[in-house]
Amino acid sequence: MTRSIIDPITRIEGHLRVEMEVENGKVSDAWVSGGCFRGMELVVKDRTPEDAAQIVERICGVCPVSHAHASSIAAEKAYGIEISNNARIIRNLIEGAQFLHSHILWFYNLAGLDYVNPLNALKANVGDAYDLAAAKGCATASDMYALKERLSKFADNGQLSIFSGNWFDAEDGTGYKLPAELDLILTAHYLEALKMQAKASEIAALLGGKMPHVMTIVPGGTAFVPTSSKLDDLKYLVDELYNWVEATMLPDVLALAPYYTDALNWGKGCGRYIAWGVFENKSMLLNERYMPAGVLQDGLKLEDVDTSKIAEYVGHSWYKGEETRQAPDYTTEPEYTEYYKDGSDTVNDRYSWVKCPGYDGKPMEAGSLSRILVAYKRNVPFIVKHVDAVLEALGAPGNLNALGSTLGRTGIRQVETLYIASLMKEWVDELIEAVKSGDSEYFREPARISGEGEGLWEAPRGALYHAEKVENGRIQGYQIIIPSTWNLAPHNEKGEYGPLEQALIGVPVGDIKKPINALRTVHSFDPCTACAVHVTEPATGKHFETVTSPWGVK
Repeated sequence: MTRSIIDPITRIEGHLRVEMEVENGKVSDAWVSGGCFRGMELVVKDRTPEDAAQIVERICGVCPVSHAHASSIAAEKAYGIEISNNARIIRNLIEGAQFLHSHILWFYNLAGLDYVNPLNALKANVGDAYDLAAAKGCATASDMYALKERLSKFADNGQLSIFSGNWFDAEDGTGYKLPAELDLILTAHYLEALKMQAKASEIAALLGGKMPHVMTIVPGGTAFVPTSSKLDDLKYLVDELYNWVEATMLPDVLALAPYYTDALNWGKGCGRYIAWGVFENKSMLLNERYMPAGVLQDGLKLEDVDTSKIAEYVGHSWYKGEETRQAPDYTTEPEYTEYYKDGSDTVNDRYSWVKCPGYDGKPMEAGSLSRILVAYKRNVPFIVKHVDAVLEALGAPGNLNALGSTLGRTGIRQVETLYIASLMKEWVDELIEAVKSGDSEYFREPARISGEGEGLWEAPRGALYHAEKVENGRIQGYQIIIPSTWNLAPHNEKGEYGPLEQALIGVPVGDIKKPINALRTVHSFDPCTACAVHVTEPATGKHFETVTSPWGVK
């Protein structure tokens, strides 16, 4: 048996440790440990809901909009407010811009280097690369002759700048498999993605005052009031972003996927999925959001969301107590003891700052895959059409279960990226028409200043829950369950593993020094976390340690 530890995981946001036992070339056991206590619930106590919507954005610099949004929804429920149509459109646009930024960042600049090897691109014939791009339908906006020359200069200097420090030499068939020409194409898109995610953030800043941590999403609606010049800028940016996403992202997935089809066979999580829904439709109903709400259990059977079934177990986490607490529970009492994960002791066996949420007493996976599966089951036409096309291209027609894998989870997210980019164009046109009609309502006052509310929403990484209790305009209780809490959950009270822990078991490990397939699986969940890799082989007494930066390993 070999012990493999990735701590911290890099190319993510936050702090995460993954510890694995490896037998016969596969992961046989796994523990996922969140290494960061945030405690925002304590920070916002006795503050106003308006303050809270700004403060909780600081939970994450990648998805701050979603936290402001979920907090504002919770406050609006407590205050008795239903926002105006203009506020709905503007908030959708800000949220959509953040989603596009996050999806582009994740696919190319975080997860991408698990599959794309810029070193191998040095071997490419550039003319053949252009021919391959045409054959695969991949965009070729970059000068790949200049890019190859630039990469050569990096290599001649003994370093590869932002591409340095990754496991490009992982061995035993688990490593990098793309032909040099495709590596060159996707390296070009990696660099383009750095610019395009900036375009997405520019949209969020235009409407939100700044980005990250927008200022215009507030309980009651929005503080942004459009002008003609800002609408012109908005339309130009949205069109530019859509054109790049449409020409690049899905074609890149379909070009890359055939070389890693083995990753359809592992990385399977718990097989149960939650989505609270995101992007409001005019009805403002959860099940009619553009990405609708739903729960999938028992062979992907669709259920409506019932918030009374949401609970958190703390017996394996660094908090006081050992019970399961139904949401919303406003108790946040951190108590670090030690990192101990034997698995048999429900009182002292604690190994994570992440609590263990469950729905109807079961672990659930959150994320883009969950949203897409729910939208597919609710017959959202765009999602059904494109999911069917991707499954056909992967050689798994009609098999939705194939998407619950490392490759499926990684690739299918780009269907959502294209969908959101297309919705952004619709929302811009809708906002322009509203302004032309003379509709000038963007904010509504509270009907009351005491009450309770739950904000069910989605961040790019999945289901996001904010709940608050307000008395005389001041918060007396607050609770947050973020997407990574679902995915990175430790064992529950029944001993069931969390979704990522389950996904890691069975993953092939060819090179114990560089368990690249485990890293691919972790990145497929896009966790909020950062990494070093430690591997111990008890039979030989060998010990390996690799420390990683946010962009790779050293």
